[in-house]
Amino acid sequence: MKDGNFPVIALTAGCLPEAWEKAVLAVWDNGLDIKTQYDRPGDPPSKDATVMVTITNPFAEPRIHKNFPGGPVELESYRQEVIDGIHDHWIDPAAGKWTYTYHERLFGYSPVEDIRNPNTKKPFKKVNQIQYIIDALSKVTHTRRAQALTWMPTADPATDDPPCLQRIWCRLISDGASGFVLNMNTHWRSRDLYKAWFMNVYALTDLQRTIAEKISQNIKKNVAVGRYVDISDSLHIYGSYFNDVSREIGKMRLSPFTKRAWESTHPVFEMMTRETREKLAKDPDWFAKAKG
Repeated sequence: MKDGNFPVIALTAGCLPEAWEKAVLAVWDNGLDIKTQYDRPGDPPSKDATVMVTITNPFAEPRIHKNFPGGPVELESYRQEVIDGIHDHWIDPAAGKWTYTYHERLFGYSPVEDIRNPNTKKPFKKVNQIQYIIDALSKVTHTRRAQALTWMPTADPATDDPPCLQRIWCRLISDGASGFVLNMNTHWRSRDLYKAWFMNVYALTDLQRTIAEKISQNIKKNVAVGRYVDISDSLHIYGSYFNDVSREIGKMRLSPFTKRAWESTHPVFEMMTRETREKLAKDPDWFAKAKG
């Protein structure tokens, strides 16, 4: 952009695979060429933009893209990491390990001053922000205050890998009858579009479904999953991925996304997901060990 302004892109899609393809194409075609702090010598500059993606029905089929860099095992493992906290035990900043998981920040938020110091003061008790969202919307269905944060301004700026997800905001809207529809927005500081976006959205929309179900139980009314809006300040494709991405771009331009999508009820996807759940139930570290 010669005018010094960062590109802004807004997209709407009916389901997850369509949204991912539209975002990849839009950032590839219209993103700013700009370097990153992770570039290696010889890497091209990344493609980058501020992007808002609206998915009108996040559980519409087909829900799974076959060509994102991962598969059923990665999706289920990551979903459980976010929803169930199966990898919270990997958090050990003092030992140079993970400084957070999204589950830990959302379900047990407790800001500290120095995240790498095991003796740092912990002035606040942990806050289950997802339970707060459920309780707030169950008590006042029209509240605008149902949100959860991840950022710790006291500690995160000094770390090498601070959280990308910044905030979740939820709102209940009447369905015109006797029930409600749960709308959810997520706001991201920075985001790897090619390798992370699809798994992020798969897990966060499952969290949206979980919240809707628990509100429904509380208020004794139907609460459906509504549109999901995904806002990234910096949604980027790293230059180091360009060879892989360009091959996918070619496929996206030649045929509709449905050629590369699975329904979540596909027998192969269901089988691999079920097997992954069984293995993770026995050992939450199974997949990490399998990868070496």
